[in-house]
Amino acid sequence: MYLLWPLLFLHVSAQHLTLYDDRLKQPKQEGRVRLVGDLPSSGRVEVYHDGQWGTVCDDGWELAEAQVVCRQLGFPGAISVKPGGQYGEGSGPIWLDDMNCKGSESSLSECSFKGWGVTDCSHKEDAGVDCETGKNITSNRQFSVDNSLGLSHDLGLLFDSGDGCDFRINVQDTSEEEELTFCVHKMILMFYPELNITNDSRNIAVNVSQTCHPHVSAFLRYLYTRQIDVSITSAQCLHQLAFIFGVKKLMEDVGRTFTLLLPEDNTFLTQVSMYEYGVRTGDLVLQENVLQYLSWNCEYLISSPVWSTISFHMMDALLQRSDLIVNDEALLLEALERWIQDKGDEISSDQQASLLNHIRFLLIPVDKLYETQFSSSVLRQNHEKLYLTGLLRGFQFNALPFSKIRNQMDNMSSEYLSRIYTGDEWSVIINDTTVNYPYYHYGQNNRIQTFSTPAYPSALYREQKVQWQAQVFLSAQECSNYGMSCTSFPVARFYGYGNQERYTSTIRYSNRLILSCKYENNVFHVQDFKNSMAVVPNNSSMDLPNPCPDDYSFRFVVRPEYI
Repeated sequence: MYLLWPLLFLHVSAQHLTLYDDRLKQPKQEGRVRLVGDLPSSGRVEVYHDGQWGTVCDDGWELAEAQVVCRQLGFPGAISVKPGGQYGEGSGPIWLDDMNCKGSESSLSECSFKGWGVTDCSHKEDAGVDCETGKNITSNRQFSVDNSLGLSHDLGLLFDSGDGCDFRINVQDTSEEEELTFCVHKMILMFYPELNITNDSRNIAVNVSQTCHPHVSAFLRYLYTRQIDVSITSAQCLHQLAFIFGVKKLMEDVGRTFTLLLPEDNTFLTQVSMYEYGVRTGDLVLQENVLQYLSWNCEYLISSPVWSTISFHMMDALLQRSDLIVNDEALLLEALERWIQDKGDEISSDQQASLLNHIRFLLIPVDKLYETQFSSSVLRQNHEKLYLTGLLRGFQFNALPFSKIRNQMDNMSSEYLSRIYTGDEWSVIINDTTVNYPYYHYGQNNRIQTFSTPAYPSALYREQKVQWQAQVFLSAQECSNYGMSCTSFPVARFYGYGNQERYTSTIRYSNRLILSCKYENNVFHVQDFKNSMAVVPNNSSMDLPNPCPDDYSFRFVVRPEYI
């Protein structure tokens, strides 16, 4: 299941006024692509260069090239390529020939090709594509944004009537085939300084995807009233319009709805597109929400085809986080090595070194640390010294007692901070969330699990075990059976016993509870334990909606840290 996340192209201009952000792909911009056909998602590929549209020859036209085109247009990906003029023959220049894309480029013109207009093809060889259209969001769920300061009702009536309006906003489709005109009041627009409206201004033109036209009126009315109803279907358009008009508060408010989309796409195409969109619009809240979700689902992201396509700045942001959920640090290093190999010359040596410095060699299990020294990866070959330094520090960390390295802890920054490692040695899963146990039957209750872990990941502590018990209670009776009073359900209990208290002066346990769908590999909630208890919030109060309310599992993760 995946969603269509169209990266909408907006441009605002007027006499002596240009609201233009170079980070956004703009209509009529060099290298822009379009599809010419009966459907928005399929057709003959045309590219804009040197002031005019031209076609692409099908020599070398394969799925990698089609993926780049479809993603540049905001579709999740490509279904198939259509060579040989199957979508009709174009006219004018044939701009591109002998295309060679890796599939991860952000635009077609970034791929390798002969040169602009250098070709031996005819229009009978014009290339086409069929793009994935994804799943349209049809949820009617809405929430109201109210930033009003007074007179909202009267100002709304003023917008509705248009009485005394003295400024025109012309809204065009990016194809310039559709146009809407709104008459508004200049005084209202002058409250938004990013528009640079002056006394001499009479109109502005806004180029907006036709899919957003139905939402422009509601957005303009918000400029008067500071009130608007936002749904999942309108959020993308309202966020883009708020970005163009510089309405930052509305951007933040609307951006919260994007989190509702995060658990819906197991391909990760939507989430990656959201993050890149957040970078372009400067929406730090959106970037953080996406990064948190991808961190929680990092292991699934690593195994997906999307992993090789994510950008350097996204990889850099992910590897710095301590809320990454992975089997162990060695898996993360292997995934980074694979990503760099797939990227090839796209990633500079300095960028490779920067990413390698985010790997926490100290926390790689010592047996895998030993195997790592024999790695023959491109990353190892390019950065031998960094690798050897990481290995040395890792072996020292495993061999030396904490008293010897305590003074160096500040210098190691996050190197020694555990991520959320879910290897069998450090976690246990409880899947039984439906059967009620009214009486105390310890041997029959599948929602009680005991296991042991090393006191700490280093080799020094491997044989020193801590015992743990994990429990999930679904009713007041179950809590009462264990001498506890619970007022909200489900509630999880996770506590250590035995040798744990021996290490309290050196080690603390910042354990985590992970909720995930049993069959869809989707982590949607992570929380810590307070006094060994974790009350699971209901669906309406979670940061992310629960996509599987009747079929999810509890994973208890031991997360030791040096104090």
